[in-house]
Amino acid sequence: MRRVAVGWSALALCAVTAGCASSSAPQAEPAHATTESGCGTSPGSGSVVVHLTVQGHRRLVIVHVPTGYTGSRRVPLVLNLHGSGSTAAAEEAFSGMDATANEDGFIVAYPQGSITSGDGFDWNVPGEPLVGGAYPPKNAVNDVTFLTDLVPDLASRYCVDTSRVYATGVSGGGRMASQLGCDAPGTFAAVAPVAGLRFPDPCPTTRSVPVVAFHGTADPIDPYNGNGEAYWTYSVPTAAQRWAAHDGCASTPQTTSGTGFTLTVYAPCPGGASVELYSLIGEGHEWPGGPPLPAGITKVLGPQSDAVNANAVMWAFFAAHSGS
Repeated sequence: MRRVAVGWSALALCAVTAGCASSSAPQAEPAHATTESGCGTSPGSGSVVVHLTVQGHRRLVIVHVPTGYTGSRRVPLVLNLHGSGSTAAAEEAFSGMDATANEDGFIVAYPQGSITSGDGFDWNVPGEPLVGGAYPPKNAVNDVTFLTDLVPDLASRYCVDTSRVYATGVSGGGRMASQLGCDAPGTFAAVAPVAGLRFPDPCPTTRSVPVVAFHGTADPIDPYNGNGEAYWTYSVPTAAQRWAAHDGCASTPQTTSGTGFTLTVYAPCPGGASVELYSLIGEGHEWPGGPPLPAGITKVLGPQSDAVNANAVMWAFFAAHSGS
């Protein structure tokens, strides 16, 4: 029942916001560049639905190009991953990240999972069960490969600075973003899980990966203190602590409190990395500071909070970290 609730909530959001307009009336897909770089062409700003074939499977990605984009200057890229049972269009609305992309001049791409889940889709997080406890089908697409390969594909279509590529996502998308930090640290300069921070085991990277996470203390779907579904056993603070230990950060965190939130920071870490956790007091399973949700959705996901604007905070964090 929880799977249905989460997926329905995100999809219902499309009906009450303008954020899903791109999926119902998409712009024309830009021609795939014939060179290795998409620089020099300007498809215009706004959202477009891109279809591509990866590992023999047809995949969908919504790409939002910021206002003022000309294709003459390389810009950062953020992958924003939807939650379990949701869609790319729903995530575009749920997170409200297009406005931040327009203001700060980065491209944001909303990929869509391939494991059918009700009216939406799930991600294939390696070694982890889906909502409800079942494991992904044996023939499920490797989404680490898909999301990693997506970056050079988008860089061939748009003028992307491949040293400034980042991953975020909510719930199951947050768990997938956590996985990318371990499995593709050469592609993603930093990650920002929302309501989904995990520390994958194994985590093969030896790089200190910058991590900023956001989680509501009243989250009924992925509880802040752990003890949730099979994919959600340990607490969010434990996940942050494990990332900090992996990154070689100072073992004792610095903790500060603000109105409606607590910030826990593990620093310094090698390479200028840090691990930061924003704990939103009394917030449920939402995107902090995101678009207002109808009462029918917050009844399922828990209360919203605007104590922290996750988009603004994570972009400032991303902007402070670049890859090789």
